[in-house]
Amino acid sequence: MKELLDWLSKLKESGKLIIVEGKKDKKALESLGVHDIITLNKPLFEIVEEAASRNQEVILLTDFDRKGKELYGKLKKDLIKNGVKVDLYFREFLQKNTRLSHIEGLGTFFKNHIPF
Repeated sequence: MKELLDWLSKLKESGKLIIVEGKKDKKALESLGVHDIITLNKPLFEIVEEAASRNQEVILLTDFDRKGKELYGKLKKDLIKNGVKVDLYFREFLQKNTRLSHIEGLGTFFKNHIPF
């Protein structure tokens, strides 16, 4: 449990742009106190351009289903090609330490596993 709280604390304090797939994913993260989140509500090239214009490292938190993995691969490749550094820690931590398949489940996951 301590590792999950550390993960959440690091995410909140990262100061990095977080990219998620949809509004439910964003809402779940915001319910945990995480901010500076954008959703994939426009073409991927526009997301990449926005991230590049901010000149900051990004965190990709797409889902762990087939579609989410495809989006992750494409975004990561395009971001790196445009000079944007991608922080892999947060996504990899969730993959290794939880059974989550969708980011929108994060809020419920934390409420069920960690009493706030």
